[in-house]
Amino acid sequence: MSQSCLIKKCTRTSRGLCDCCQQNLCLQHLNEHNASLVSQLNPLIDEINGLGDRLKTLNIQKTIGNSRQKLEQWREDCYKKIDCFFEEKCQELDQLINEKVDQQREELKRMHLKITELMNTQETTRQDINLLTSTIRQLETNINEIKQTCFTLDTRPLLIDDMHVVINKPTEHELDLSTLSHVYKTIPCSKESFRPFTSNDRYLLMHQKPSLCLFDREMNVVKQTLWSYGAIHDMCWSSTLNGFIVLGKNNIYFVNENTMAVDNVQRIEERYWGSCTCSDTVLFASTNEWSSSIIEFKLFPAIEMIKEWKYPLTCSKDEAIADIVYNNGDLALMVAKYFLLFFCISAVNINNETIKIVPVSVPQ
Repeated sequence: MSQSCLIKKCTRTSRGLCDCCQQNLCLQHLNEHNASLVSQLNPLIDEINGLGDRLKTLNIQKTIGNSRQKLEQWREDCYKKIDCFFEEKCQELDQLINEKVDQQREELKRMHLKITELMNTQETTRQDINLLTSTIRQLETNINEIKQTCFTLDTRPLLIDDMHVVINKPTEHELDLSTLSHVYKTIPCSKESFRPFTSNDRYLLMHQKPSLCLFDREMNVVKQTLWSYGAIHDMCWSSTLNGFIVLGKNNIYFVNENTMAVDNVQRIEERYWGSCTCSDTVLFASTNEWSSSIIEFKLFPAIEMIKEWKYPLTCSKDEAIADIVYNNGDLALMVAKYFLLFFCISAVNINNETIKIVPVSVPQ
């Protein structure tokens, strides 16, 4: 038995079942329903065309600009290290040849004095003449050998593997610990040693009671100095000063990487330091207290305080800054909340001598 069209007030007989809405419709309403569906394709085409236009005008260079800048900086840093190494080896060559020349120069000077002495006394012997002549001939031979000196240089090609620069695809709100490498080596540390540590591209600096130690990439101690300045609250590397900055309770110390000499560059009795980090031009230090402050110091020509950001701009009254890290114009603050066992992270943008804190959500 035939069915009627399901459209209200339509008396015509159904001619078919619509697959998408599962309704029995007459021929007219089937055509109208189909035309309605087809008309909905037009705005979708417009959206696709709009997305295609956006893709064409997408500034790829702007998108990767920051990463490209980091690559450029890495290349410049590598060039500087090669140039520095080259200059060191040139100086080594100069020193080797100058040592030989200086030896002959001293011998010539001695011979000249000897001959002058004999001439002044107007007294000499055949043995003196023979000895002087023999020495002069030997000097002549030595100078000719210096002139013909050819140093043997053993050079190795500079090998760079892909792991020197690793480009990771961006992940949103995700920290994949499986990407970390396996433990390579462990440095034993006594309970009496202070926990903070930092590094540059060559060494790791950490405290091993009673000394402050520099470790190389193989985790071997290459330099150390006795540390007798009390507790270490934090430390960081300054490329501008080419040395390490160490925070004590009230003091700020500078540690020379080459000599391991320790200089007390700042002492502020009313400050109780917590954490520190460096940009190219300034040192940021946070105070170890509830409603912590952030102090900004210029690095050159001397470490001097220039600015302070206080509560409530830095954190809430019941919060304290546990750690700070600077990167590319931003500070990341790890903030601890009073009586609660959790941390939050804030991104701090420093621009035109102002500070703006933007909370960053941390996935649980």
